[in-house]
Amino acid sequence: MSHILLMHGGAPTAVINASLYGAVREAQESGFDGRILAARGGTGGFLRESFIDLSSRPDSDIEALKHSPGSAIGSGRDHLESEDYDRMIELCRKHDISRVLLTGGNGTMDTCRKLSVAAKGSGVTVTGIPKTMDNDLSVTDHSPGFGSAARYLAGSVREVAYDVKGLPIHVVVIETFGRDAGWLTASGVFASTGRGSAPDMVLLPEVAFDEEKFLKRAEELFRAKGGVIVLASEGLKGRDGKPIVEPIFSVGRSIYFGDVSAHLANLIIRKLGIKARSEKPGILGRCSEKWVSLSDREEAVACGRVSMRAALNGLNGYMSIIKREDCPEYRVSFDAVPIRDEILKERTVPLEWIDSDAFSMKQEFINYAAPLVGGGLGEFVSFI
Repeated sequence: MSHILLMHGGAPTAVINASLYGAVREAQESGFDGRILAARGGTGGFLRESFIDLSSRPDSDIEALKHSPGSAIGSGRDHLESEDYDRMIELCRKHDISRVLLTGGNGTMDTCRKLSVAAKGSGVTVTGIPKTMDNDLSVTDHSPGFGSAARYLAGSVREVAYDVKGLPIHVVVIETFGRDAGWLTASGVFASTGRGSAPDMVLLPEVAFDEEKFLKRAEELFRAKGGVIVLASEGLKGRDGKPIVEPIFSVGRSIYFGDVSAHLANLIIRKLGIKARSEKPGILGRCSEKWVSLSDREEAVACGRVSMRAALNGLNGYMSIIKREDCPEYRVSFDAVPIRDEILKERTVPLEWIDSDAFSMKQEFINYAAPLVGGGLGEFVSFI
């Protein structure tokens, strides 16, 4: 009797456990009679032979995965050498594991592909489940995790807007995740109620940061409104392609950026003499279950199911994807495709969707992201 092994890689999202739920349920409903295992803490846990038997968990625990933030089985950012992939295949033989599924973003899907190559001829099938709040995986229309993080940001910025409107004395700079892709930062435009409430400026890594232009616009807005809200990606770069704030630490793909929001707030204070403050929601935006996008959760479950189906059908080196249908209303379908270089290439926001002069987004982005963020962000009242 063979078994299934599930692993998570990289940062959790608000719906990564929903994908885990989908994968487990698909295996159970398919009639699979082996054990469903999980590696505690990702590939590192696998190499340490630290397993969680999901088959032994009560059904109520499996159901709760759909609504649980974080990673219920742990995750990791382990640096792997070529011998580690061979070692994992040996461990599959040792523990009678015939199917391995990895959930994650670009780095994890690269790991998935390399492990699938090492698995050829071994009888082990390796499959990927997409996950990234950065929304930078290519080929798939969008990735599970993005919609919920985008919804959290849009809803939170809308709330902040009312605070700033009630006491319009400063510029508030809110920093978002996004090394090279500004999908999450851009989604903050959904905070607007159509009455110019927020955000006033959106700064994406796809557009070179121009300090003079930024300060000029910030001052104009402050003189006109009193209170200003700026959204800035952690990965802002200058015209030379270098981060505007030197990263504190960097190992491989893991980059710990400097405090961009504090840097921009300090620029405003020093050069304009205007009060400014910085805010950095950080991981709050990826672990909020209360702000989860319903479509994001449903699609995360579906991706887990599709990937498990592919694994059970022996598709080695494949990943599930979301395809948007060409029709007026929002509709998607799902498929499994081979993990190739074009999938791993980091996808950025198209420049033609960015209104760099207005520090905002064009209608093309609104049309793309609105169904993912969802409505109902809160309607409030202000008499000023």
